[in-house]
Amino acid sequence: MRILLIEDDYMIGEGLRQALTRDGMTVDWMTDGLQAQEALRQGYDLVVLDLGLPGRDGLEILRQARRDGSTLPVLVLTARDGIDDRVAGLDVGADDYLTKPFDLRELQARLRAILRRRGGHAQSRIGTAALKLDLASRELIDDTGAHALTAREFALLHALLERPGAILSRNQLEERIYGWKDEVNSNAVEVLIHGLRRRFGNALILNVRGLGWRVAPG
Repeated sequence: MRILLIEDDYMIGEGLRQALTRDGMTVDWMTDGLQAQEALRQGYDLVVLDLGLPGRDGLEILRQARRDGSTLPVLVLTARDGIDDRVAGLDVGADDYLTKPFDLRELQARLRAILRRRGGHAQSRIGTAALKLDLASRELIDDTGAHALTAREFALLHALLERPGAILSRNQLEERIYGWKDEVNSNAVEVLIHGLRRRFGNALILNVRGLGWRVAPG
């Protein structure tokens, strides 16, 4: 999954970038409000938004995004902890509101909850009856047990198991796996899929000639 992190505090931003990357997320980090407003038009799964930003205030960024019709999930992460601030943020269109200082585990749990709701899932496991991905432990679960995944393996399987049976193209998978600063080889997706098939069998991910890849819906 691809996350846009908008945070001008370097220590907080770098710490979050590292933690979310370890969680298997692709993180694009921006520190300026005006640049971030442009970035919101790209294909992200979720936004973590500070409010006190240079260039443009985060609340105005969120308000404008909702006016433009954006339904992108947004978690506001800010030092503005007054009840009026929280109400304003949620009423403008935030999906969740967390104040600083914060516990990283709570932030991670809130992000997982937002992503579950976005995908229409009530629990932390997504997928099919035979194949599930645990969003909390970042493990693939099949009839042989639970298996640890690398960050990019997790990102790829999350994209495919979010909607079992749906075909995703190379470009769609690359957007979910890699950030805008990453150098992506032309066969990077194929290499990841080959590695997963070698570990779990060729039937794990099915190729749809000329279109992309999918997992079996059953």
